[in-house]
Amino acid sequence: IGVDITPEYIDDAQKTAKAESLNANFINADIRDVRFEHEFDVVLNLADGAIGYLETDEENLKIFDVISHALKSGGKHFMDICNAEHAEHYFPRLNWEAGEKALALAKFEWDGKTHRMLYGGCDIPYGIPAKKPDITTGDPTRLYSLTELNSILQQRKMNIIHTFSNYYGKKVSPKELQLLVYSKKQ
Repeated sequence: IGVDITPEYIDDAQKTAKAESLNANFINADIRDVRFEHEFDVVLNLADGAIGYLETDEENLKIFDVISHALKSGGKHFMDICNAEHAEHYFPRLNWEAGEKALALAKFEWDGKTHRMLYGGCDIPYGIPAKKPDITTGDPTRLYSLTELNSILQQRKMNIIHTFSNYYGKKVSPKELQLLVYSKKQ
């Protein structure tokens, strides 16, 4: 079962599942409105999975409630989010990446009072004359430290089992923006 608020993402997931002959269902909904009780062995939140994107801290915490309610006892939760400790130490920062079709420019800023990352970016396509980019800042994203996540998860009867800084098992560090957390429901 996959859940996303963006209809285009649901359409793409359905097409991909069909092409791969996968038995999967997708729900176009706000994750806060989804109700499952002790139904899943695993819950994945990849590419943030909406964690930190909602209007207030209280609204963001509702996602953790949905996760906890959905998991069976012993169920596993994997999340991939941005690390607040990295933002505290290394933002503001400009970043660029040479992609296949364009040069991607990114601007990262940090509001330490609200623990929100301000991210802006633009692409400069190859093969056409470059124009001065306008790097606009998108919606702020609430980032969490490992200490905060531990407290949030424990309040929901979940324990952190392991953490990483990438999908290859790199040890967690404030030097890395990516934070992967594997937790288990009691």
